Amino acid sequence: MKLNRITLPAVVVVTVALVLALWGFTAFAGDADPGGSGDPLVTQSYVDQYVQWKVADLKAGQVLKGKAGTELLVRRGQAVVVDSSGNGIPDVTAGVDIAANDKVALNHLLIIPREDGRGIKAIDFAVVMYRGGASIQ
Repeated sequence: MKLNRITLPAVVVVTVALVLALWGFTAFAGDADPGGSGDPLVTQSYVDQYVQWKVADLKAGQVLKGKAGTELLVRRGQAVVVDSSGNGIPDVTAGVDIAANDKVALNHLLIIPREDGRGIKAIDFAVVMYRGGASIQ
């Protein structure tokens, strides 16, 4: 009989502890789906700014200047490098730096290292894909 008096309260205590633990996990875990709008892994503005490629149609003479870290790809047309710093723009596809006024090869990935006015200038109509901050003048 003594065994039943000890066993029943122990079972009740363990059951209550489990219920409280499960309630605590669900209460503090959040009600939003991971990656959903209530619990985003990244913000939409971050995706728009740094992840998605944008397309720019440049007319002859227009200059696309990138911010630090901006990636560029000339898809069609002709463009040359604009660089007042004298350091060039890294062409990571070819593994070289492209100096000012040198022609940019089509479909080569360029990365703007600093926000110091570097970019590309369209010689004729050019289609450029870019990711990151940029301005067209």
